[in-house]
Amino acid sequence: MFKIQTLNKIDPVGLKNFPLDEYEIASEFSSPDAILVRSQSMHEMELPASLKAIARAGAGVNNIPVEKCSERGIVVFNTPGANADAVKELVLAALLLSSRGILQSVEWVKTIADRGDEIPDLIEAQKKNFAGNEIKGKTLAVIGLGAIGALIANAAQALGMDVVGYDPYISVKQAWRLSRNVRHAEGIEVLLSQADYVTVHIPQTPDTKGYINKDKLRMMKDGVRILNFSRGGLVNKDDLRAALESGKVKSYITDFPDKDVLTMKNVIAIPHLGASTAESETNCAVMAVAQVHNFLKNGNIVNSVNFPEAELERHGGPRLVIANRNIPNMVSQISSILAKKGINIANMLNKNKADIAYNLIDIDGAAPDDSLVQEFRSIDGVLTARLLP
Repeated sequence: MFKIQTLNKIDPVGLKNFPLDEYEIASEFSSPDAILVRSQSMHEMELPASLKAIARAGAGVNNIPVEKCSERGIVVFNTPGANADAVKELVLAALLLSSRGILQSVEWVKTIADRGDEIPDLIEAQKKNFAGNEIKGKTLAVIGLGAIGALIANAAQALGMDVVGYDPYISVKQAWRLSRNVRHAEGIEVLLSQADYVTVHIPQTPDTKGYINKDKLRMMKDGVRILNFSRGGLVNKDDLRAALESGKVKSYITDFPDKDVLTMKNVIAIPHLGASTAESETNCAVMAVAQVHNFLKNGNIVNSVNFPEAELERHGGPRLVIANRNIPNMVSQISSILAKKGINIANMLNKNKADIAYNLIDIDGAAPDDSLVQEFRSIDGVLTARLLP
């Protein structure tokens, strides 16, 4: 019986996909096999020895100690694309809010609620103060063309915008999803110099922290509007404040307000609503559960941020799952142990990602005893080993 611990409220539609005869689910477990989490920070949490996987019901994994998990052989999953439609819709709303004085006009109208019959004339006299621009025909720069960025690019193009995308690491799969009318920029300077709007959809890493800074702001048009619905740290706040004060940036719209951003002028701050739809929470939970179930039962890995993608169809017999450091001679050591015990390999997959290698090994015959797994774990460089019936 596998034990699944939930650190946040996980949508019950997703949790129902765990077979009841194989899984126990609770918010408190002393030795869980896997943890499902949304936004709760795990950086100060002691990771139990039993833990094999963590699934983030969402895309970002900043709240998970990924490096620590890798050292322990714990697979960290996320759910890219599950909340993509929700974020796409909010970004489209942000484009409109940044272009028209909608929020400001709504707040102003509330101030004349007691003016009675004067209201229609007051509205006609003051509405010019809230005039804006149409987005049709304007240029939108989309930085990052993953699941969310591609949807936004296509939707904005369908609304009549001239969309230019930039992603030096775009996959073939994502490229196929883009409208043929979305132009591709070869370099960031060309992209930013053309844009009336810039929207950022890249992960926050040590390399991308402060990605939007004074150097990139200098490349942009005067009066550019910047949208950040990925992570707050992607924008250098000191450089942003100066650009807003000077008018270089006309407005900044973000889903990640903090004490600094909230004191800047011409900011529309949204309280992290990007994935806050009933549909998104359900989609994320369903995907996270499916990934954890497939991993615990079959050893297969899909959408991991620290382990390689690895899928091998079961042949009907026992399966060995071994994760090790990506160093020479590991596969030969594993094969030698099996050969000495007279165990034949029916099928095998070896994949690697950075410093981690991962092996799925289907073997013929009956399942061996646990001593075999212990022998694999004793190999210097092996992070974890399991035997699946």
